[in-house]
Amino acid sequence: MDLAFYITSFVTLFVVIDPVGLAPLFVALTAGMDPAHRQAIGLRALVIGAALLTLFGLFGEAVLGFAGISMPAFRIAGGILLFLTALDMLFERRTQRRQGQADSHTDDPSVFPLATPLIAGPGAIATMILLTGQTDGDWTAILLIHLVLFAVLLLTWALFLASGLLEHALGDVGINVVTRLLGMLLAALSVQFVVDGVRALMP
Repeated sequence: MDLAFYITSFVTLFVVIDPVGLAPLFVALTAGMDPAHRQAIGLRALVIGAALLTLFGLFGEAVLGFAGISMPAFRIAGGILLFLTALDMLFERRTQRRQGQADSHTDDPSVFPLATPLIAGPGAIATMILLTGQTDGDWTAILLIHLVLFAVLLLTWALFLASGLLEHALGDVGINVVTRLLGMLLAALSVQFVVDGVRALMP
């Protein structure tokens, strides 16, 4: 795998997990909490999300094989799922759905809705299976993909810590612009997944 593959992996995971979009939701979910409690919740959510995504990154393809689903078929299905996520980002439906999930949280939102489905949601899980599925079982490449995942999660943690400042700096308009730009990028990447899957199925 060349460097371009890992750059694409980083961009895809960054867009799907969407740390910029999660930051204001994190502020809303932890409103009124002292900084230490807020940081503990954010760290717990990231650890749980990382564990779930690592689990699917390592064993997701084996689960697919057990279910009789080929990797090209999952690549097409995953691409379609990511394209729907991109449409939600472009038309603000994703933000509205996430805010609805945030409104239903309990006193400790670290597991639900932060860890899942906001961090380790269906799109992120599908992305990890798709990316590791392109490595042909190369454990070095699989390890590097997980390092890329952890880099995205570390960036998410940094934005959690600076979420108040980020929300104030960007404002609602800035966050909407960034979300739409990321949605366009994700749409293009999802189409590429579908194209790769169709090519793999062709004789």
